Amino acid sequence: MSTTTLHRGLGLQRTLRLLCWPAALWIAYELLWYEQFKLTGNEGSVYLFTILSDWLGTPGGEKPFRLFVALIEIVAAVLVLIPRSQALGGLLTVGIMSGAIFFHTVSPLGIDPYGDGGVLFKEACFTFLMGLLIAWVRRDELLALARRIAGRLRPAAA
Repeated sequence: MSTTTLHRGLGLQRTLRLLCWPAALWIAYELLWYEQFKLTGNEGSVYLFTILSDWLGTPGGEKPFRLFVALIEIVAAVLVLIPRSQALGGLLTVGIMSGAIFFHTVSPLGIDPYGDGGVLFKEACFTFLMGLLIAWVRRDELLALARRIAGRLRPAAA
């Protein structure tokens, strides 16, 4: 590998790592913006989570479901803003947004529950991509974390 090729590769990696920060800021903004609706029991948020809890066969489970999602989103928003945990925050965001996309596409909620052109669904898709970008660019950190966890789960030698 020539030094020019190596330099280009390092430049690309540096650029991608720098792009993780606007992606992280978007994720934190997006997740924390919607927390005000989930945590205060806003009518629209209650409506969406009621549809989902009824569809899942847990009528009356709207509030715990809504508050659980809010808590997990707050955790992801914080993790994605801390350099050492940004990769984990990105991965958690991918998981959360996968759930949102799944429920919008297969449940009675639908892509456009508010009749606004599917703003929530589009934001979920974009936020999913931003989380994926962070997780992919910082995948070495995720693999190192997985190795540490796997090492702790192995039984001690006798």
